[in-house]
Amino acid sequence: MPETDPVEISFAAALAAARDELSGQMEAGREAEILLSHAAGISRSQLLAYPERLLTLEQHGVFRTLLGRRRNGEPVAYLTGCREFWSLPLKVTPATLVPRAETETLVEQALILLPPGDELEILDLGTGCGAIALAIAGERSHCRVTGSDVCEDALRVARENQDRLALENIGWTQGSWYQAVAQCKFDLIVSNPPYVADGDPHLAQGDLPHEPALALASGKDGLNAIREIIDGAPSHLNKSGWLLLEHGFDQQKSVLELLIAAGFDKVCGHKDLAGIPRVVAGHIQPNCQG
Repeated sequence: MPETDPVEISFAAALAAARDELSGQMEAGREAEILLSHAAGISRSQLLAYPERLLTLEQHGVFRTLLGRRRNGEPVAYLTGCREFWSLPLKVTPATLVPRAETETLVEQALILLPPGDELEILDLGTGCGAIALAIAGERSHCRVTGSDVCEDALRVARENQDRLALENIGWTQGSWYQAVAQCKFDLIVSNPPYVADGDPHLAQGDLPHEPALALASGKDGLNAIREIIDGAPSHLNKSGWLLLEHGFDQQKSVLELLIAAGFDKVCGHKDLAGIPRVVAGHIQPNCQG
């Protein structure tokens, strides 16, 4: 597509052209607005309120670069460096997964299990940019939240997000799953672990090729990390503690069976806002604690 003179192109014209270029994306219009507002340094509401405004040469150049990278598959959140989760503006980088709306189901269920005012210990395993840990910490200021991750670069992003949000009731630790918390025990363990099967064709589609593979795939059936988390949970849960796990759309039955086999009771599943099975919960029985 020939370049339009950048000093003569309006927000509206730039958006129209971008929508055509991104027509293969599911949310082409929304993505074009996000990228243009980022390039122009204004909010989306300002962008839409003043469609006649002209882009500067620099803004147009930045916008064209972002469009090209998006056409090559880079996630919009990596291009802007930000993604909203639980109404929190979070920094994200290629070292972290992009937080997704369905994961808010995990936060919702966690808050149901955490009465306001109770001083409880929560662990977020595989925290990434800290989305789940920060959302819970913000809603339950009396609780102490620990976010762990094997990737130091991800934890660096999580710490930056904590600083931005000025949340004090949260700490971070590095290590693989329970190696990061040694002999510590918690009242609630929550995790959105990798759960895609190795070799799943979806890993080569959409945004996924650009996201960290370690945080996506987990064994032949996608359940290796979930098994490890379930197996280790009894040794790291306080009496009457809970385990909450996100899983794939077709994995709920298998994960529920794993929880039951590990001795959990009050085992149940929950759907996300799209009606897709997304989260399972299990309550620790005293006789199965490590």
